[in-house]
Amino acid sequence: MESSVGKPYASVFLMLKIAIPAVAALGLIAFAAQSQATNPDAHTGVVPMGWHLSHEGPMAKLAYGVENSDQLALMMTCERGQTQATVYGDARPSSPRLIKASLSTEALDPLSGELADEARISVRDPALQQLARRGTLEVEGEAGRFELTATRDERRLIGDFFAYCGTGRA
Repeated sequence: MESSVGKPYASVFLMLKIAIPAVAALGLIAFAAQSQATNPDAHTGVVPMGWHLSHEGPMAKLAYGVENSDQLALMMTCERGQTQATVYGDARPSSPRLIKASLSTEALDPLSGELADEARISVRDPALQQLARRGTLEVEGEAGRFELTATRDERRLIGDFFAYCGTGRA
């Protein structure tokens, strides 16, 4: 003999078993559509490049590229209080004071993992000071000469980098 009490609960469970995944799927679709509508680069597939500052132990790294990736056009590193920055990447500051560093077989480029083609430049170099003051840096690369620009927030990060390198203050 079947109990009539169990049948209503079985139909409720069946309805919940279907309704919950359907509602969850609709919520995910709505969230994805909203994210694409509010992200202007979602439709073009272009990830914006910009200036980013990070610290690894005593070393500060100022990079121009895609945040949290290896897609960098230029990276400068220095240690606290050092007035020389090491420059890596395909683009280099356009300055007659840029010095090619001698390479050893042990020097690896932190961007590519290959032998480094690094250069050094004073953080007081006029080209870098223009980056700190005006937010523009003329660079040279395989594509020729061009200018990298910085937003107001990025200019604050750039100033922090130069203060850290040049004076020993963070």
